[in-house]
Amino acid sequence: MLTHRRERKSRPLRLRKTLIGCSKCRFNIGHVCCGNCGSDGSPWVWITGWIHVTRPVKQYRGFDVIRSWREDQSRSFQMISGKHFKAHEVSCCIKYFIFGFNIIFWFLGVAFLGIGLWAWSEKGVLSNISSITDLGGFDPVWLFLVVGGVMFILGFAGCIGALRENSFLLKFFSVFLGIIFFLELTAGVLAFVFKDWIKDQLNFFINNNIRAYRDDIDLQNLIDFTQEYWECCGAFGADDWNLNIYFNCTDSNPSREKCGVPFSCCTKDPAEDVINTQCGYDIRAKTDSEQRTFIYIKGCVPQFEKWLQDNLTVVAGIFIGIALLQIFGICLAQNLVSDIDAVRESCLYT
Repeated sequence: MLTHRRERKSRPLRLRKTLIGCSKCRFNIGHVCCGNCGSDGSPWVWITGWIHVTRPVKQYRGFDVIRSWREDQSRSFQMISGKHFKAHEVSCCIKYFIFGFNIIFWFLGVAFLGIGLWAWSEKGVLSNISSITDLGGFDPVWLFLVVGGVMFILGFAGCIGALRENSFLLKFFSVFLGIIFFLELTAGVLAFVFKDWIKDQLNFFINNNIRAYRDDIDLQNLIDFTQEYWECCGAFGADDWNLNIYFNCTDSNPSREKCGVPFSCCTKDPAEDVINTQCGYDIRAKTDSEQRTFIYIKGCVPQFEKWLQDNLTVVAGIFIGIALLQIFGICLAQNLVSDIDAVRESCLYT
């Protein structure tokens, strides 16, 4: 039996534990014309909750309702003898998985940044910032700082965003991760299409760093590691070391390393326990057949190409794994944002 209330136009009603919905389909809460069933002016029914009513309503007393409302909110109301409704909740599994995964990245980013700043402090760069641009070659410390900075920002946004359920930080995390994924994909496609250009750039990069071999200890260690690992010498051969002022064969070169190569170009003798750092002295003054006995003849660019072809499956698997991990992180973050938005929106009606 229907019980009618008088219309209040002066001020809204605040009804205790009630929500209003179309009596025909229980849909489109708070609208006079129901967009779900098309009814207009149909009687309204009360559903458990709180609401401010500013339009004329009518009430069913003792009516038990179990019906979903606002299909875009995944929320159900239940009124059975005054029982409360079950609201939408944020997934704890997704929330704490994103938090745990990103806090590891956050700590790793802090560690990388700490190593980079410590290396610069040891080289006196922090006390003289202008010396950053003095190095002609590549400073490996930049690798730690850039990678550490990206990991720190991503880890912070994902960790705090998930823990505090902050939609802005989670969206920033998704967008930032998406940009990184797009840049990686673009770089991979360009490297595959413009192979010759990439080879020329790699040759230019190595030769530029050969010139600065003695200028920075970190760069020196990086070049020595590369030549030892790939068993190579120079970009395309040992003669590339003519670009360095200490190793060139010009008559005006007073260095003891004249016409030589770094010790990392020398072939290793298993019987030697101590590295002979002078094994490359005057080696390029000898004939090619004699050089083959003591140093690596092949350049690092061809050796890198050979290594890439031999390990193409492993390299492709690593890149695909990283890409899938990034996509997985973006999907989880967007899922969590959707849950948070749904909970906030549903709170407007409770």
